[in-house]
Amino acid sequence: MARSSGSTPQARVNGLQMHPTSLPGGRLGEEAFAFVDWLAAAGQSWWQVLPLGPVGEGGSPYKSPSAFAGSPELLAEPDAPVTAEEVRRLRERESYWLGAWERFAGAGAPEDQVRFDREWTALRSYAAARGVGIIGDLPIYVAAGGADHRAHPELFQTGARAGAPPDKFSEAGQLWGNPLYDWPALRRRRYRWWVERLRRTSRLVDLSRIDHFRGFVAYWSVPEGDADASGGRWARGPGRALFEAIRRELGDLPLVAENLGEITPPVERLRRELKLPGMAVMQFAFDADEPRSPYKLARHQEDDIVYTGTHDHDTARGWYESLDADSRAEFEREVAAAGIDEDEPWWSLIRLTMTSRCRTCMLQMQDVLGLGSEARMNTPGTVGPQNWSWRMEKGALTSNLAARLREATQASHRLPPRST
Repeated sequence: MARSSGSTPQARVNGLQMHPTSLPGGRLGEEAFAFVDWLAAAGQSWWQVLPLGPVGEGGSPYKSPSAFAGSPELLAEPDAPVTAEEVRRLRERESYWLGAWERFAGAGAPEDQVRFDREWTALRSYAAARGVGIIGDLPIYVAAGGADHRAHPELFQTGARAGAPPDKFSEAGQLWGNPLYDWPALRRRRYRWWVERLRRTSRLVDLSRIDHFRGFVAYWSVPEGDADASGGRWARGPGRALFEAIRRELGDLPLVAENLGEITPPVERLRRELKLPGMAVMQFAFDADEPRSPYKLARHQEDDIVYTGTHDHDTARGWYESLDADSRAEFEREVAAAGIDEDEPWWSLIRLTMTSRCRTCMLQMQDVLGLGSEARMNTPGTVGPQNWSWRMEKGALTSNLAARLREATQASHRLPPRST
C-alpha cells in the first residue's frame, strides 16, 4: 500500500474533518462548494469526511446498509433528471454491487446513484482545482441485514457478532452487532468483495482511512445472543494476505490505518510492513499515568496523521473543560513550552497539534469554531438523537476565522505552496 500524507510526499499540510451532513443544510451543493472555498482561503489541504453511504441504525454512517452506495440523503438535487444512458454506464461500471443495492433499496436506486456520482464528482473536481484533497473513511464492517449481507451470506459468519473487548472505559466492552467476515471463505474467492470495495472507494476519495485496522490482525468475536461483549474472544484476521490481494488487483492505494486503542505489536508490525500511516490523537497525550503514550508529541512519527480529536471524541473545548487537574496542568506545561499564547484553550490545543512532527495535521471543524460538548458528533457505545446530528450554523464560516486558521497554519509551516 502506498502512503499519502499530504499534497506532496514531504509537505507539511493541514486539513479539517467535517461530514457533509454537518453543513448547515446537511447536503452537497452550494454549501459544500462554499466550504471548499473557505478551506482554500484558510490554507487547508484536506477535507476529511465520514463514510458516504446511506446511514443505518441511529443515523450512523458506520452501520450503512451498503458498503458501496452513496447516500441519496446527501443529494442537493434529489429530483434531477437522469438519462437511460447514464444508468447504463453506471450499471456497466459498478456491476459488482449495483444490482444487489437495487434489490435492497428498490426502484429508483440506480438513478439516485447516478445523481450521487454526478454531484460528488463535481465537488471533488472543484476541490482538486483549489488544492483540496478528500479523505474518506472505510468502516471495517457492514450492517446486519444490509444489501451486502443479503447478497453475499457466504462471506459472513453465523453465530457470532462484532464488538470490542472490555477496557478501562467499559467493563462490558462494546457490542457492535455487525456480522463478522468468514475470512477463509473470502480467501477462497481471492478477497474479491474487498477488492471491489476498495475499487469503488478509490473512485470517490483521494485517501482512505481504514477504520478498526487492528481487526485485520485479530478481531473480537461475541457469541450471538450475548447481552454485552464481555464474553467475546479474539479470533485471527486475514493479515497481510488481504492487502496483497488488493494490491495485485488495484496497485498501491493511498490508505491510512486507524490504529487507536489497545494496539498490539503484531498490529503495528503489519501496519509498518504495509507502509501505512497511523494516527495520533492529541486528546490522549496528557494522561499522567501513561508517560510512554504514543500520542505524546515527542513520540509522534512524521508519516502519521495527527488529530486534535476525531468524530468519536469530545470537542476540544468539551475535552478541556472535563480534564482533571493533573491532565490540565500537563497540558498547560506543554502549551507554555511550545510558546503558545492563546486566550482560548481549544485554540491552544489546535496550535499545539500543529507543532507535531507529523506531516499531516487534521482538526475538527467544531474545534476551530470553539464549540462545546453539545457539538460532539458521536459518543461510542450510545444510540440516540444526539449522535451524528451536529450541524454548523449558517454564517459560521467567516473570513476572519479563515484568516485566523490560515495564520496558524502558516506559522506551523503547513501552508501549501499554492497559498504562500
